[in-house]
Amino acid sequence: MTANETIAPEIASLPERFTNREISWLAFNDRVLAQAEDPRLPLIERLKFCAIFANNLDEFYMVRVAGLKDQVAAGIVKAPPDGLTPLMQLEEIRTIVSGHMVRLGQVFEMDLRPTLAAEGVEIVHYAELDEFDLKAATQLFDERIFAILTPLAVDPGHPFPYISNLSLNLAVIVRDEVEDETHFARIKVPPSLDRFIELPSGRYVALEEVITANLDQLFMGMEVVGAWPFRVTRNADLTLDDEEADDLLEAVEMELRRRRFGRAIRLELHDDMPDAALEVLLRELDLDPEDVFTVGGFVDSTGFFQFAGSSRPDLVQEVFPGVQHPQLANIETTAEFFRRIRERDILVHHPYISFSSSVSEFVRVAARDPKVVAIKLTLYRTSGDSPIIDALIRAAEAGKQVAALVELKARFDESANIRWARRLEEAGVHVVYGLVGLKIHCKTTLVVRQEKEGLRRYCHVGTGNYNPKTARFYEDFGLITSEPAVGDDVTALFNFLTGYGRGVGYKRLLVAPGTARTGIGELIAREKSLGPKGRIIMKMNSLVASRIIDQLYDASRAGVQIDLIVRGISCLRPGVPGLSENIRVKSIVGRYLEHSRVYWFGNGRGEGEPEILIGSADLMPRNLDRRVEALVRISSPELRDQLTHVLDANLRDELLSWILHADGSYTRRVPVTTTTGISLHDQLEAEAAASVAASTKGLRPSFGLHAGRVAQ
Repeated sequence: MTANETIAPEIASLPERFTNREISWLAFNDRVLAQAEDPRLPLIERLKFCAIFANNLDEFYMVRVAGLKDQVAAGIVKAPPDGLTPLMQLEEIRTIVSGHMVRLGQVFEMDLRPTLAAEGVEIVHYAELDEFDLKAATQLFDERIFAILTPLAVDPGHPFPYISNLSLNLAVIVRDEVEDETHFARIKVPPSLDRFIELPSGRYVALEEVITANLDQLFMGMEVVGAWPFRVTRNADLTLDDEEADDLLEAVEMELRRRRFGRAIRLELHDDMPDAALEVLLRELDLDPEDVFTVGGFVDSTGFFQFAGSSRPDLVQEVFPGVQHPQLANIETTAEFFRRIRERDILVHHPYISFSSSVSEFVRVAARDPKVVAIKLTLYRTSGDSPIIDALIRAAEAGKQVAALVELKARFDESANIRWARRLEEAGVHVVYGLVGLKIHCKTTLVVRQEKEGLRRYCHVGTGNYNPKTARFYEDFGLITSEPAVGDDVTALFNFLTGYGRGVGYKRLLVAPGTARTGIGELIAREKSLGPKGRIIMKMNSLVASRIIDQLYDASRAGVQIDLIVRGISCLRPGVPGLSENIRVKSIVGRYLEHSRVYWFGNGRGEGEPEILIGSADLMPRNLDRRVEALVRISSPELRDQLTHVLDANLRDELLSWILHADGSYTRRVPVTTTTGISLHDQLEAEAAASVAASTKGLRPSFGLHAGRVAQ
């Protein structure tokens, strides 16, 4: 029986039961932009959210909008389950994004810029500089900027230059007074320099405005009519056919070179650019007027990331350093480290529990422990100075068997992963580049250790990447265990990934593609069979899979109470009478990016132990069908209590929560004027700190647990 057959025919035939994926994503980015508008946040934090919003939008256009444009060009008119054709989606996207860009300009120019100036952080326009600053800016141009610039003329002898993706440029019009002609030229704003130049007065001025004010030095003997900043976004999605590739590494490198020349899909500029300059850009970039977005303030707000490292503690969010897990504290030997894991499973919750002192340390200890004979690990994304990479190299150099599964197709990290792969290979690590037609997205580590009883396996299964830098602000869970059943499953998974195999059986893991989709569906069906005694809580990044959404609708109609904590996309419509009145959806947006995936099934709520899984898979077709994902069942009652408590804290949060309504809109759970109430991030930081305090007093830390409690 399919999911649709369980839905009443009059409902199953309605595409209105789904929200469009792209429109839902834009609603998420709207919530990010709302953080920039939130007066309760420190000023630099709000400025950073402007940059995050803009960066998110860049990636959305490079991949999602580019894909929709390709579909329109190919004549595809078939609509997804929500009923919006590709062309309809593009039209709706433009309307929404245009409104967002207006808000972005307003929040910066009318709110953040003057408020920051009042606090001594002045981001000024060139026209606002006084004589002292003007002299300093001119000197900086002469000494640090002028020699880097390359003016490129556009005329019959000089073809229109290539405009690189996301680069900031100036469209310049100059006039030759001798021949009484005007000419077009382009200057690329050097990405090697700070976007905002700090002047001796402490003020900041945009690099492109300093260049514009001194263009007479670049076009000697010409009259500079004007210069206007612009920015181009290109299709940056890989179109890799790995089934036809003889060498995946070479194929990815070739596609990366092609990506540089992807088709232009968006043009950002100031609304004061004259028609003559705009017409040149549209013609040469092969763009239409609907691809143009005017920007208030500065073109390219990702430049505000420069201020994220501000030395003004009063204007930034205090960074919680993360605590050491008490079970891993005060360890002096590698043998003691592994003994602690054997005593009982460890659940790590980042960033509250430090990633470096737990997961990174797990790999480092394994690398230097003389009894460890093998280490296997999946790498989807990692940091530029990864201690995990260094540990794997040391382990290989020490003669251990080391295997790293490096996913070369991790979007926008392809180049970095190629560098890691080559560095690992040079050190003697067995490097596997992925599977044909699939991305390896699971977060798993296997450590094999020789002990008195024989070989014992220690595993980590997580929800986030092995990236110590992002783990400081990405919220994720990880299980560190020596349970034989998990060791069997993770071993089987690595053997499948590095070798060949079909029909691999797993005991504690749900693996995609394969058992993850069916396993989640069976757990939903079990809760449905319990009727009003059923209870489901799911926490994830995105919910898109239509069959699973229909299964959740079906469970709701049977009386199951369902809470979904979905940070980003939700194609499910909650609160629809006769369909989803028992489903509630919320999104939490705050200083930490809620990234973990946790699936909680009540199993009768008190009549049976809840079943809980954590892992790498969101409920999206790409995760369930086109990626290798791993979810692990949590067997320890203590760890189940910890996860239940965190989910309960998510549901009770007030200050960071947004509620999804049946029409696809979101509203804050409490007004932005509310300054008191439950904040998930504050609560979990306090509990992590309390756990350390309890541990130092010789008490067994509880992490603030209210065992088994679930908000109703």
